[in-house]
Amino acid sequence: MMKNDLLFSKRDLRRLMIPLIIEQVLTSLMGIVDTMMVSNIGSASMSGVSLVDSVNKLVIFLFTAMATGGAIICAQYLGHRDRDGADRAARQVLLSTFTLSLLVMGLCLALRKALLRLIFGTVEPAVMEAAETYFLITAFSYPFLAVFNAASAIYRAAGSTRLPMIISVCGNLLNIAGNALLMFGLHLGVAGAAIATTGSYAFTATAMLIALHRPDPPVRIGKLTSLRPEPKMILRVLNIGLPTGIENGMFQLGKLVVQSTVSTLGTAAIAANAMVTVLEFMTSMPSQAIGNGLMTVAGQCIGAGRQDQARYYIRRLTAVSALVLLCMNWGFYGLSGPICRIAGMEADAKAIALHVLLIISICKPILWPLAFVPASGMRAAGDVRFGMMVSTLSMWIFRVGLTTLLCRVLGVGLVGIWCGYFVDWGVRSLAFTLRFRGKKWADHRVID
Repeated sequence: MMKNDLLFSKRDLRRLMIPLIIEQVLTSLMGIVDTMMVSNIGSASMSGVSLVDSVNKLVIFLFTAMATGGAIICAQYLGHRDRDGADRAARQVLLSTFTLSLLVMGLCLALRKALLRLIFGTVEPAVMEAAETYFLITAFSYPFLAVFNAASAIYRAAGSTRLPMIISVCGNLLNIAGNALLMFGLHLGVAGAAIATTGSYAFTATAMLIALHRPDPPVRIGKLTSLRPEPKMILRVLNIGLPTGIENGMFQLGKLVVQSTVSTLGTAAIAANAMVTVLEFMTSMPSQAIGNGLMTVAGQCIGAGRQDQARYYIRRLTAVSALVLLCMNWGFYGLSGPICRIAGMEADAKAIALHVLLIISICKPILWPLAFVPASGMRAAGDVRFGMMVSTLSMWIFRVGLTTLLCRVLGVGLVGIWCGYFVDWGVRSLAFTLRFRGKKWADHRVID
């Protein structure tokens, strides 16, 4: 394979990846600021918001999976030089994701108290009160989340990532400004944080819809009032999105079960884990952005019939991801002490957080890249069921089962939670490496 024969040059990859990385990093930085702002109104409020965020992430992963299904199909159509097929796939993923979001919003609003007590029934009353308030308001953000995820995935499938980056960053800035006004200016507490979050999602969704109706969008949607279901195309989207949604759903559901174990460790451990989770998530952002961009690259390669190039880009971008992750982990570990002080964390919670972050900084750069990045490339070829099975089994056996044993039975504490994560990452790394070395993942057919 000659380098001048590659579908994506170094310049193409930079134009695709750099906005994705900037978006993810800035979004996560603003997430840290958001967490620090909430932490200043008390550990109970921070803990309540953290618990609800675990539920909200489950919903976000569900919408992201549906959007990913459509994005993969769009990318393959574009690689195959079939613009009409890409347009039709984009319309169906937008319609189906929005419809799903309305159903999820209705269920969460109707069952919010029962859900919170089922998952986090043992938490302190002040924590539960904050969680109920935050959940009630943020549930109204689900349709906006769905639309933004679908629209940005459509842009990403076409290799256009700059505009979604700008809109996402503006939305996060709006969220922080809203927090400052509503929480500290008007003293609305947790409710103010929830209103600011919902308002920022409404802004990003509206901006992305306007962008899709510009004269020269990367994929054409047409008038929203003219959208109609196309069962065959929806089935194609679901064929990719549903296994990915199950995988992501099981992943986040497992995290909720783990979070319920964290909730038994006391308020200090809950607050420490909230900060650890934000910082750990932050270190993953550039590598996750590379994985998201890889789905566009590999999808277009597969659509063009160039499985050899898909393999080449998966290997190359996995190596880049590992290097970036190493730098991010140790960089943020160096900043973790000042961040905890600025956040106003109590001494016992801070000590627990710093101890756990040191262990993560050692283990994660070794285990994480092979566990997630190659899977994104293989998913772009339509190989979604294998990833679903491996991820689900590893999640429940190791991340959930092992952490339950370590924390609830052996009393290891918060370190036991993250030991389960490390074993889960290691098992995934082995499984996806073996899968990538074979041929089955590249033989799937997603488009005609």
